[in-house]
Amino acid sequence: MTDIQANELLSIAALMESSGVKFGTSGARGLAVDMTDRVCYAYTLAFLQALEVNGDLTKGAQVAIAGDFRPSSPRIMAAVALAAHDAGCEPINCGFIPTPAVASYAMGLGMPSVMVTGSHIPDDRNGIKFYKPAGEILKSDEQAMTARTVSIAADLFDADGNALVESRLPSVLEAAERDYVKRYLDFFPKDCLSGRKVGVYQHSTVARDVLVEILQGLGAEVACLGRSIKFIPVDTEAIRPEDVKLAADWGKEYDFDCIVSADGDGDRPLVSDENGVWLRGDVAGVLCARYLQANCVATPVSCNSAVEKSNWFDRVDRTRIGSPFVIAAMDAAIADGANSVVGYEANGGFLTATDIELGGRTLRALPTRDAVIVPLAILMLAQEANLTVSALQATLPQRFTYSDRLKEFPTELSQSRLAALNTGNVSNDIAAAEALLGEAFGSVASIDTTDGIRITFESEEVAHLRPSGNAPELRCYNEAGNDARAVEMNQTCMAILQSWR
Repeated sequence: MTDIQANELLSIAALMESSGVKFGTSGARGLAVDMTDRVCYAYTLAFLQALEVNGDLTKGAQVAIAGDFRPSSPRIMAAVALAAHDAGCEPINCGFIPTPAVASYAMGLGMPSVMVTGSHIPDDRNGIKFYKPAGEILKSDEQAMTARTVSIAADLFDADGNALVESRLPSVLEAAERDYVKRYLDFFPKDCLSGRKVGVYQHSTVARDVLVEILQGLGAEVACLGRSIKFIPVDTEAIRPEDVKLAADWGKEYDFDCIVSADGDGDRPLVSDENGVWLRGDVAGVLCARYLQANCVATPVSCNSAVEKSNWFDRVDRTRIGSPFVIAAMDAAIADGANSVVGYEANGGFLTATDIELGGRTLRALPTRDAVIVPLAILMLAQEANLTVSALQATLPQRFTYSDRLKEFPTELSQSRLAALNTGNVSNDIAAAEALLGEAFGSVASIDTTDGIRITFESEEVAHLRPSGNAPELRCYNEAGNDARAVEMNQTCMAILQSWR
């Protein structure tokens, strides 16, 4: 990266280019070696200064900080705390807890928060998620941050961007974790999961202990599985073959009602059926919304169409991919007068934009991705219907999705290749799509360019191509009338896309 003198005024936009640490759909991310103390300090300072300009922060305010189990997270948390201190704020160390836990705690107290995490990506990378007192930053907030210029004192960092001053990160305050556990123990009926047997795939997610505590607190019998010291990049949207096998083996070995897990920062769930077969995140989201008796659902265009076909919800709004867009759609629905508004993504992360009232209990709104609510809601819905999780899933309209990704696929190359399918001329775009995929899937009925290129064929099968917003990856989502066909379509698409390298 280009060296920048520490005593210079630093343009955040220029720093993004020189460092390679850029904003995607879930905050700023980059290689851990590029996320130097100086870069992370500058981004945090810009975030806090932008809040102050907008009247969302005053001098002396507290800032909640948490992180995941990546090796680089403690160092970055210290840089974030240093920036908070130098911005005139009091950093609060919430420790290694789920993103929704620190966000919920901070929002409840009206303070901003910062989560250091790369979510599901490998541990040679990391990231920072920023939260205003009211919740996640939106794209407009991101633009305000990246337009800022910050000043950094000359004696803070060495030539490599390493901090030269003592860490400002205080001892861990456990209040955020306790508040998060209480959130669910208070909402669900006492001992409601009594008699249920649940496996918790712990690996390296920061949700691993709170999942066990909450499930046991609600009466379930819990078995802890696969705990790891080394960070494991579990992606709930592109599940690794080894995680598929692990769950299937555990399903055969144990008499579980389901197996649950989460990604690295605990905001995206994994939920299996009783056989150890992982549910797709967009299916889990529909079931969770059903249990919570939602009226309005916001979900990205890539998600399973069973949400509309079920006729369970008064309103379904489709968005671009990424929680900021889901949140914007939920906010718009509330402005239109909708109530009981929720959202979910294909990765399974579930958001509640309004308080949820159920059985005389209230679940406080949490408009950011959460992993814990999903398995709890699915277990309760299955229990109320006296069904296994697989039988519960079968009550949905039978639409099946499958996705995969080409790793190390430059975003610029993805955009260049997809541009041929999005020229603005509908006839030409359909012809290009048929030239690419028509031999495999037939005639094209329509193309949706809400986010990437979503191709619907006359068979009602779907191929959706999109560059990842968080990593150099090209993602492919497919939808079909049965699971095997969705997988087959995806494999065919991936083979075709390989030729784009």
